[in-house]
Amino acid sequence: MPHINAAAALQFCMLLSALPAQYFLSQWYGTDSAQRIQITERLIACGSSFTKSYLSVDAWADRLKLWLLKTRNWYFGEKKIKSANNEAENHSYFAESTQVRSPKPESIQFSVGQVIVHKRLGYSGVIVGWDVRAKAPEEWLQHKYPPAKQDVKDTPHYRILINKANGFGKSTAYIPEEEITIIMGLEVHHPDMKAYFSGYDGSKYIMQPWLKKIYPHD
Repeated sequence: MPHINAAAALQFCMLLSALPAQYFLSQWYGTDSAQRIQITERLIACGSSFTKSYLSVDAWADRLKLWLLKTRNWYFGEKKIKSANNEAENHSYFAESTQVRSPKPESIQFSVGQVIVHKRLGYSGVIVGWDVRAKAPEEWLQHKYPPAKQDVKDTPHYRILINKANGFGKSTAYIPEEEITIIMGLEVHHPDMKAYFSGYDGSKYIMQPWLKKIYPHD
């Protein structure tokens, strides 16, 4: 028995319905043959359009491709948005945010470019950024500040490039204001110094223009 696909079946049904359709057209529109021909042509056009749109393999393939394309764009668009949000969130930690710090709060005692010495650990370095209060992942804050020192999180924190001359293992630090002492006349050696500063005037480092825009009052 020959195989009949959906398109062939529809065409067969349309042929079978031709006579009843002619009958109903004659009943509705009487003997006006021109009007019946016009309506018949419209019905044939609608049937042909329906066949091409819903019974064609190519039409369904095109619909599937369009759906897959929209799904792909939505999925990767969502991933890009989440990735961008995560990246922006990560860069807002540890005084790395590019948000302009203006006006400068009175609680911030020190300035970008000043050279510091850590009161407890003894290493020296230079301030490259600050936050009014600690901005870091919650896990880091919990590890850094046990319950007895939770109040320190709400004090100003500074991002430090650590002087390589100290031989200290880390290259950067994020420390509260209470651990900082300012010193003058000491130059800091660090591979990123030129990215942040253009020179040293003997008391503090001179910020690069991009950094000065972020800390205009330092």
